[in-house]
Amino acid sequence: MDSSQAPLISSNRHDDDAPYDTVDDEPGSRATAGKATNGRPGLFVLILTFAAGISGLLFGYDTGVISATLVSIGKALSDRDLTSMDKSIITSSTSLFALLVSPFSSLIADRLGRKRVILYADVLFIIGAVLQAVSSTVPAMVAGRCIIGAAVGAASFVVPLYIAEIAPSSYRGRLVTINVLFITLGQMAAYIIGWVLSTYASKESGWRWMVGLGALPAALQGALVAFMPETPRWLVKAGRSEDAKRVVQKVNGVQGRFDGTADAIIKEIELEIREEDETRLLQDRQTFGPWNGLYVWFELLGEGKHRRALAIACLLQGLQQLSGFNSLMYFSATIFSIMGFESPTLTSLIVAVTNFVFTLVALGLIDKIGRRRILLYSIPMMALGLLLAAGGFSYLSLDQAPDTRSSDTASVNEGQGRSGPAIVVLVSIMIYVASYALGLGNVPWMQSELFPLSVRSVGSGVATATNWAANFAVGLTFLPMMDALSPSWTFVLYAGICTVGLGLVWRIYPETAGLSLEEATALLDNGWGVR
Repeated sequence: MDSSQAPLISSNRHDDDAPYDTVDDEPGSRATAGKATNGRPGLFVLILTFAAGISGLLFGYDTGVISATLVSIGKALSDRDLTSMDKSIITSSTSLFALLVSPFSSLIADRLGRKRVILYADVLFIIGAVLQAVSSTVPAMVAGRCIIGAAVGAASFVVPLYIAEIAPSSYRGRLVTINVLFITLGQMAAYIIGWVLSTYASKESGWRWMVGLGALPAALQGALVAFMPETPRWLVKAGRSEDAKRVVQKVNGVQGRFDGTADAIIKEIELEIREEDETRLLQDRQTFGPWNGLYVWFELLGEGKHRRALAIACLLQGLQQLSGFNSLMYFSATIFSIMGFESPTLTSLIVAVTNFVFTLVALGLIDKIGRRRILLYSIPMMALGLLLAAGGFSYLSLDQAPDTRSSDTASVNEGQGRSGPAIVVLVSIMIYVASYALGLGNVPWMQSELFPLSVRSVGSGVATATNWAANFAVGLTFLPMMDALSPSWTFVLYAGICTVGLGLVWRIYPETAGLSLEEATALLDNGWGVR
């Protein structure tokens, strides 16, 4: 949905994204400021989006590569086969540290800037990748995964925020989706590299190359960070209005022209920040006394519209993980091995390719169909795919539990991996993954558009922490649930969560496509804004 189709809302309060809205097409107007000269995001915006999106590539690679690693690692760690609990701890430790770090990322992003958080995350990605590659014990591997988790937690919070604050409003959804596309591209690359190394490299070194290669994109992005500007909003808040003006001109493709428009944009941002700072300072002194700085939490939790924004953001982030998707990312090779596929890592690549292709589809649909509608259309298909997979599993006779399977003994009966029920499970998982990629894989990362600037970082940080808390729970419990409940009932449970989530999305999530950040947050002023 183009911003020209969205109703304009008049307000005395100026949102920081309002100058990027489309009002008319006169030179120097906000329409011109809101887009490049050809009506599309300018080259500079696309370059920034791709540079920031490398963090998404790392995010996807490091979450996807563990699937192939777990079935290739053999006895290389602690001189024994990995148990189900070993695999769960190695996998979930990434999510746990992402959960612990993401709230602090919001504080660092506000104090030091968005791009510095990206740089610190790159350093952690390199250290974590190297530590995993040289690990010889389970605790050392867990430590490497923890460091990767800290990097992923920081990057997953700050990159969507950076892109949302740089992008014109009419293209914000598509540009944030590019970051998700990078995540799926990283996951697909992880499966391809995992299959190649597990097939052609030695068993002793193949998995080490899998986890170690994650350091290369991090080093590349670390070199690019020096050339990435801060967002205009953060620069104005830091008292660097002239720098912010130059960034606005570059983003809008009018560098060296229409200086009056750039000045007007900066003045509007300055006015809003000044009003927010004055209000916060007064409330800090009156309400908290010496506990200066706590007002941002009071504002987030104390005002109804902010609580509603937080509830929606946390709902979407939690549902994204509790629907079970990352159990496939982490353990798809393990799942396909217990089903009897001869090359479980190669079969897992089908999941990653499906995710990537339908994320590309979402890139073209997200701003046209809308966030709310695409969720209402896709979540029922996710539940259907999970129920079909549960039915397929009920007809499979699995000789060994997941904790004792290995890639060398991954057959149920010869040829059974290609039998009817196994193919039903594979196709069902593809339906589920395609539906996820269209909706839940993208929409939750647009959470920043629900929050005004005064609480955007802390609200997005809490929602991102919710994502990683749910991710940690799924990573830790999936294999034990497969053992205790059976694969069929595990997938039925995820389908039930999708159904509950569908009802909540229908009830409380309003449509925000094509709206400026002010218009989107205004929907929650009095109620949920669904109608």
